[in-house]
Amino acid sequence: MKRLLAIGNFRKLWLSHVISSFGDALTNLALLITAQRLTGSTAAVATTAVAVALPQLLFGLFAGVLVDRWNRKRVMIASDLARAFLVLGFLAVSSADRMWLLYVVAFVQASIGTLDNPARSAVVPQIVGQDSLLAANSFFQSTVIIVGVAGTATAGVIAGVFDTLAPAFIVDAVSFAVSAALVARIAIEGRPAGAASAESQVSGLWSELSGGISLITSSPMLRTVVITAGVVMLGLGAVNVLLVPFIVDDLAVPETWFGLLEAAQVTSMVLAGGLVAAAARRIRPGRLLVVGLTGVALVVAAMSLAQSVWHMIGLLFAVGWFVTPTQAAISTIVQTEVPLEALGRVSSSLGTISTTAQVASMALSGVAAAAFGLRSVFVGAGLIVLVAAAVSLAVQRSGSPSPVGAP
Repeated sequence: MKRLLAIGNFRKLWLSHVISSFGDALTNLALLITAQRLTGSTAAVATTAVAVALPQLLFGLFAGVLVDRWNRKRVMIASDLARAFLVLGFLAVSSADRMWLLYVVAFVQASIGTLDNPARSAVVPQIVGQDSLLAANSFFQSTVIIVGVAGTATAGVIAGVFDTLAPAFIVDAVSFAVSAALVARIAIEGRPAGAASAESQVSGLWSELSGGISLITSSPMLRTVVITAGVVMLGLGAVNVLLVPFIVDDLAVPETWFGLLEAAQVTSMVLAGGLVAAAARRIRPGRLLVVGLTGVALVVAAMSLAQSVWHMIGLLFAVGWFVTPTQAAISTIVQTEVPLEALGRVSSSLGTISTTAQVASMALSGVAAAAFGLRSVFVGAGLIVLVAAAVSLAVQRSGSPSPVGAP
């Protein structure tokens, strides 16, 4: 990690991402609290969540094409500055009859954000090189988890201390501005050689989008990673939704325990990220992916056996050791396998497929729990993730060209 942070460009990119991620977590919770306070309606809270999630489904694929056409450094700067301005629009939402403005601004802000993530992902290989990708991705995952929790906690403090959530939105706007300033100081060529030059030709979007999809389908490892990510979220999306009713209703645990439950998982995720980053040169990302998925599958299935809150604390601590390495392995494989000029398209495709699967799983979670029982859903989710691990292992053993850096 010290070696990574010694790279000036990486340090600036990492710090900008940490700061903006803190602001994102701050605003995401602040928006939900605002919707609840102004309307007292769960429908309004749900609509707010949908407004934030929907842009990835609608525009994610095309955002990746644009990122591969444009200067990625400028995309990150413009995205940060635009969102710094937009987030201040939430200050005008002061009553229930202005909720429409909250929905619109949240949707537009999230739409612009679809450009930022693939741009950042595509820049990382330019800065650290192929040999350090796994360490860099693990470090990113760990620190973003920490600041995400910090941002959420800060939003809760602001909600408890102030009558308004305005301070949260102001801090987020400042975080975007600081992030833009840091990215502006990164000394890289934001547009890789070979990127499309006809930026004004809208018709070219379709051909470049299909080219990115063809790149995924033509590579056994890429195809497997993208499908694996979708399958995993198809299983885990339901678990994320059902954990709350399982802990509160089934285990009869007060809501005050949620802080400790979250801390257990976050702690292991951060420790796992640091461990992978430290040992990255001796780890094959493909093998790490299989191990991570298998571990997640077994722990999630084991949740069906939990009889107390202490069981869940132990299980959440256990699953964190596998979640961060799995995420880091997926990012590293994509960044290694895909040419720099196409990283935006492939990264956004991965994000879109994962989000679509997660939303579908969340939507079906209630129906599945009612039909089969809450604990059975955990077992089913574990089996789904285990299938993804088996498929990934089979592809790697088939002798297909692999980006995992095997010697």
